[in-house]
Amino acid sequence: MNALDLKNTVIGIEFGSTRIKAVLVGRQHEVIASGSHEWQNSFAGGVWTYPMKEIHEGMRSCFRALKEDVRNRYHVELTVSGAIGISGMMHGYLPFDREGNQLAEFRTWRNTITGAAAAQLTEKFGFNIPQRWSAAHLYQAILNDEPHVKDISYLTTLAGYIHWKLTGRKVMGVGEASGMFPIAESGRDYDEEMVRCFDRLIEGKGYPWKLRDILPEVLCAGECGGTLTEEGARFLDPEGVLQAGIPVAPCEGDAGTGMTATNSVRVHTGNVSAGTSDFAMVVTDHPLGVHREIDMVTTPSGAPVAMVHCSNCTSDINAWIGLFAEFAEEFGFDIDRNTLFTKMFRKALEGDSDCGGLLSYNYYSGEGVTDLDEGRPVFARMPDARFTLANFMRTNLLSALATLKIGLDILTGTENVTISRLYGHGGFFKTPEAGQRMLSAACGTPVSVMKTAGEGGPYGMALLCAYMIWKDEGETLEDYLDSRVFKDSESVTVTADESDIRGFDRFLEQYKKGLDIERAAIRTMRQDD
Repeated sequence: MNALDLKNTVIGIEFGSTRIKAVLVGRQHEVIASGSHEWQNSFAGGVWTYPMKEIHEGMRSCFRALKEDVRNRYHVELTVSGAIGISGMMHGYLPFDREGNQLAEFRTWRNTITGAAAAQLTEKFGFNIPQRWSAAHLYQAILNDEPHVKDISYLTTLAGYIHWKLTGRKVMGVGEASGMFPIAESGRDYDEEMVRCFDRLIEGKGYPWKLRDILPEVLCAGECGGTLTEEGARFLDPEGVLQAGIPVAPCEGDAGTGMTATNSVRVHTGNVSAGTSDFAMVVTDHPLGVHREIDMVTTPSGAPVAMVHCSNCTSDINAWIGLFAEFAEEFGFDIDRNTLFTKMFRKALEGDSDCGGLLSYNYYSGEGVTDLDEGRPVFARMPDARFTLANFMRTNLLSALATLKIGLDILTGTENVTISRLYGHGGFFKTPEAGQRMLSAACGTPVSVMKTAGEGGPYGMALLCAYMIWKDEGETLEDYLDSRVFKDSESVTVTADESDIRGFDRFLEQYKKGLDIERAAIRTMRQDD
């Protein structure tokens, strides 16, 4: 029973787009147990959402699976831990009234319904406000004269909501907060001038609140975000095993936990997270101009980060793999999906560097970088194209990165941002070499994947918990990760050759020209027709 010292562990939980995952991490920063729950967003009433019931049930299912894994591996009950932390999909809109009642359906990052608000705020602030940011959702609700707005007492994100339920505190980490509203240059709080500007914009509405009244308090990595209350313990674990009193780290967004999990929080380092969505994060050393394609957020310590966020990445690949699996089953073959993914990703390495005349748009939803409010998955080819399985798969992989490449070109070209180190994590990189080589071809820089990359966000959240309770006095997050966590970490680095890079450039040139195909599909393929 004493083989596992639970007080020398930390727990990270992340609400991802398709999976909620929890990890238990030991004193040497190694994952020692895990649990997960699969889920999907819904498109209801014109809004991409996750119903609150599914949020609660998914969280509890995930934590129950973690408890079972601990029990099976170590023959102990998961009663305590040194610290716990929550991460989640950034941005979105979750408003509550004074009694804690939810006022509107959760509007996720995937929605592209705030174009007017985002444009107006960007102009007024002189700072890019993307459509998925909480500030854009709030201002759009105001522009729409939605009656619930007057009753808002607290506006938060998914991670912020769960943190509030666990601790009773309306706080969040600065990285997560930077996806709600712009952060000041100090990296420790919201930009006060922009807060005042927002309040001036709405002063004629007569609302009983000002912006700071309803936003979460901002905390930085290493600060304590509260402790698990009795109510919070039962909220997470209705079975009553988990005890109250556990320190809780400030909740963070999936961008911040991804940076942490890949040791990409120092200036000039960067990472690419690629799953349902994909985004690149590069820590910068100088101010950038205003670009619709570039978000400015922060690391969990408050350092400025240039973010290229794309709403669509692997969903279309998943759909094609599903079709291949159905084909195999029709002929009596029972093929493991993971094996199928691996074989198809490896097949892409055999394709022509420019995909041989094939073209694909993986847009399930709108895409801010290419200024599209809706999406339609489209596949097209020239009559004389080399229509092979290898080229087909390579087209889908390059399509998953093409929009990201458009944004990165602005960073490295127009803004002269230096990227000295780039790490990949997420499902796109599970097959050795394939995803890395494609991303390296897109970026023109080596791409590394750590052994722990598959753990992703929940592992990064667990590391932020570890930093909070195990750091030395004055030790920065950057130093803690370098000297304690990743000093002897294993990683694999892949560099695309010149033919891969030139091929991607040719593919991207055709991809940009073909965006009119996507626009025509959106215009002509209507769900209400």
